[in-house]
Amino acid sequence: MTVLLTGDWSPFGKDDYFRRFEVYSMGWPNDINLDTLSLTSSSFGGPLAVIRDRNKVVKVQGGGKPVISMYSSSGNFISSIIWNSGKIVKLGWSSLCDLLCILEDGHVHIYDMFSNFQHRVSMGQEAQDTKVLDAKIFSTASGTGVAVLTTTHRIFLVNSVREAKVRRLPEVPGVHNAPTAWTVVCEDRHCRVLFARERDLYCLNEGETHPHPLTIELGDETCTIIEMAVSSNYERVAIFTDRGKLWIGSSDLKKCTRLYDTRSVSLPIQLVWCGVDAVVINWGLHLELVGPFEESLHYNYDENVFCVQEVDCIRVVSSQSMDIIQKVPEVVRNIFGINSTAAGSYLLEASKQYQKKNHRANEYLHLVKPKLFLAVRQCIEAAGHEFKAETQKMLMKAAQFGKTYLDDCSPENYVTMIRVLRCLNAVRHPNVGMPITYNQLQILTLQGLMELQMIRRNHFLALDLATFLKMPDSSKIRLHWACYKVEHSKLNDELVAKEIAEKIGSSRDVSYIKIAKKAADCGRNDLAIKLIEYEPRANLQVPLLLRLGEDQTALIKAIESGNTDLVYAVLLHMKENMPLGKFQMEIRSFPLAQALYLKYCRLHNKDMLKDVYIQEDDHKSQAECYIRESFDPKNSSTREASLVAAEESYKRAKLDLNATLCEEHLRLSKYQRNLEDKFKRDFFGKSLHDTLKLLLTMQEVKLADKLRHEYKVPDRRYWWLRVKVLGELGAWSDLEKLSKSKKSPIGYEPFVEVCWKHGNRYEAQKYLPKVKDDVKVEYLTKLGMYEEAAQMAFEQKDLEGLRFIESKCDPSFADKVASFIRLLSK
Repeated sequence: MTVLLTGDWSPFGKDDYFRRFEVYSMGWPNDINLDTLSLTSSSFGGPLAVIRDRNKVVKVQGGGKPVISMYSSSGNFISSIIWNSGKIVKLGWSSLCDLLCILEDGHVHIYDMFSNFQHRVSMGQEAQDTKVLDAKIFSTASGTGVAVLTTTHRIFLVNSVREAKVRRLPEVPGVHNAPTAWTVVCEDRHCRVLFARERDLYCLNEGETHPHPLTIELGDETCTIIEMAVSSNYERVAIFTDRGKLWIGSSDLKKCTRLYDTRSVSLPIQLVWCGVDAVVINWGLHLELVGPFEESLHYNYDENVFCVQEVDCIRVVSSQSMDIIQKVPEVVRNIFGINSTAAGSYLLEASKQYQKKNHRANEYLHLVKPKLFLAVRQCIEAAGHEFKAETQKMLMKAAQFGKTYLDDCSPENYVTMIRVLRCLNAVRHPNVGMPITYNQLQILTLQGLMELQMIRRNHFLALDLATFLKMPDSSKIRLHWACYKVEHSKLNDELVAKEIAEKIGSSRDVSYIKIAKKAADCGRNDLAIKLIEYEPRANLQVPLLLRLGEDQTALIKAIESGNTDLVYAVLLHMKENMPLGKFQMEIRSFPLAQALYLKYCRLHNKDMLKDVYIQEDDHKSQAECYIRESFDPKNSSTREASLVAAEESYKRAKLDLNATLCEEHLRLSKYQRNLEDKFKRDFFGKSLHDTLKLLLTMQEVKLADKLRHEYKVPDRRYWWLRVKVLGELGAWSDLEKLSKSKKSPIGYEPFVEVCWKHGNRYEAQKYLPKVKDDVKVEYLTKLGMYEEAAQMAFEQKDLEGLRFIESKCDPSFADKVASFIRLLSK
């Protein structure tokens, strides 16, 4: 069995091996001929794109327009594009499986893998004017970048086609000579270009004005650099010359690890890296692997092949099959290597002997017992690197066998690897066609793998895998599927909405609004409205309904939610987007909405509020509006007009009392204007009470009396006002005359109060005899006449009054008050 597993291994140096194994027999048409086609592939087992190579003379049947055909890595047809948008300089793929078509006119057309146009990116006006000669597509930390070489030998670069910001790199001296090779190197977020013109090599950095010349030893002073390749991690560079020399070293070109002579002067078809372990020279019918030190290896083929560079291997595509060539992982080499003494190797052999029921299993188990933890871990890890299910099972059985002899071995790694292997085997199936390795999965992550499955529209596979792997964000897959269904389904809207609702249900993790927005973007408004009905959150429903023109439905949803802010938002939107009359008629059917609208108008637009009341024939509310206007200080010049309008509105509303009040207020306003003209004082706008007070303060008693009789001001109210004003004026003689003019309707307590308030105890005492007996004690105390107050309280047997006096009087008199209290308390 071990011999069979290592049969495809080839020694590479002292301890390392490379292996080549077939992953797929290609399922594409038999007429696919890589000799006449240009092929490109996405990384991480991504799809292939092929187009006829216009640099080769080929007999063309049918139409002359180029056709870009896209296939999975297993050769299953995905889609095709009949190209009619200009000359293609370069085809490539983004990290999200978007096809990038770089045109001669300086534009990059981006399609998804199903031939749907996404968007277009410009490489700048100068690139458009001078035309593109060559292009490179590369990976960056922010996505996928593009660099173009123009006919003037200038290079323009964008770090991400999603957010295209064109950067112009320094110009290399000698504009009339085209570069013989160039490539892009990325470090963190910084990109630079290695630019070769014959033997001269330059480094072009972003933001700099001049190139940096570089010097390396190529073994020949007259050679020309004709090809360059950078490893996937941008740490190593390979440079090939026309004399067949291959220079391998660090990407900063400061360190050379090997200068290899291929003894061939022909131009290689491709120069790519196999991980970071070897440079692969594609000569067409055979591949030459050159290590960074002293290793080399050859693989022969019966036909021309195309190599796809991956982070840890290369995929070799021919018209018949797709192979993977990779360095044998160390853990696999330790287990399956000939005469290996690794712990995992002994555990695997013990497991196989145990299954054969051979007693030698115990012997191997004793050998591995001290390192059983390591052996189990090695078998689990090695299983991840294998593509054949039989080998995976064999290794996992060995790990399970070893675990039974460990007391405290956590099953977590074992269970996780089982799940990962099932996931890898599912996506590697020819129907899916994604030959991803375990190392690639570690870089891509399971979440990234699920995203790629969504992009490939393998939604149900992605959902099954996410559920099996217990991933928390499976809702993204449902959402992506629903958006795809909305965009591409030909069923009627009712059936599509029902199917989506059945699959998603009432999950709060998936927003129906996002799906409805996608439907709206696709022009399927009816479907969007049906999907909105499944969204339980009104604050998400309403904005989209307004966008779709469903104002009345949005208003109903907002009212049902009980969220007044939402209702206001709908009302303001409706008001701005329809005629005023129609808007006011629309909201009449919704009392709550109309009430909120009136409240809004009352606070922000009173003219509009009156328009509503006029339309509704609400005369009472109209009158109230006019009255509010009349009291607004800004409208003092139109106050009379507002009052007249309010009076008329109250009459139409048959509210005669209110109309009379308006009439009286109007008369008062006119009278106040006359007073202003006569006395040059501010009367206008004051209330009747304040007008009387001002007249009394001015000692215009006759005018005050006249006004008082005209408006029937009650005696008590008028006397209170006169007493208060006379006290403020200090007119004590007039106050006394008033008290003697006739019997006071308010009593004489206010006289005492106003005198005491203004500090005139003498005048206050004049009115004490006329004060009622039940409050006389209080006023005597206020005036400081404690002895008289105490005597009266004692005579009236008023304990409460005595206690009040005791709390207010001097300590010297408090004893006497206390004695009165004791006498009354007996």
